[in-house]
Amino acid sequence: MLDTPNYTPEQLNGLRRFFHVMNHFMVFMLRLGLGRMCEWWPEGFGRIMVIEHRGRRSGRHYTTPVNYAPVNGDVYCLAGFGPRTDWYRNILADPNVRLWLPQGKRSAHASDASDSPQRVHLMRQVIIGSGFAGPLMGVDQRKLSDEQLDTLTRDYRLVHFELEASDALPRV
Repeated sequence: MLDTPNYTPEQLNGLRRFFHVMNHFMVFMLRLGLGRMCEWWPEGFGRIMVIEHRGRRSGRHYTTPVNYAPVNGDVYCLAGFGPRTDWYRNILADPNVRLWLPQGKRSAHASDASDSPQRVHLMRQVIIGSGFAGPLMGVDQRKLSDEQLDTLTRDYRLVHFELEASDALPRV
């Protein structure tokens, strides 16, 4: 299991570059309408959605793929590189976003849920939905207690997306 707190800055930058390349590929796949195919094995490859958001300084539109978990009709994801993550800072500045889910595009309102009393449970659900990415980042949800998971993800930001009523997912 990798231990990201002990990564060197060069190793973390290498991970960021890897995910950046993968992000372009995932946006391409979702633009082609292959979102459902990308989720044929969520435990292995993860659940992928794209967040369409506006840059906080530039005002430009950006698309960022992330792993996610649907929980009780809402959607959750993680900013695994912490509060300095650009897309995370963008959605704090303008929380009205569009999500590209396998079921189609949905309008949503984003908020930080990092202080939620259900934080550890929700984090675990998103990490389960991340497939190989969780263990790659040093977080294997199958082997960690709630206390260990809480400690390892203390710098992660948990993001809650409340879908507009007309776009809501079925409650499970």
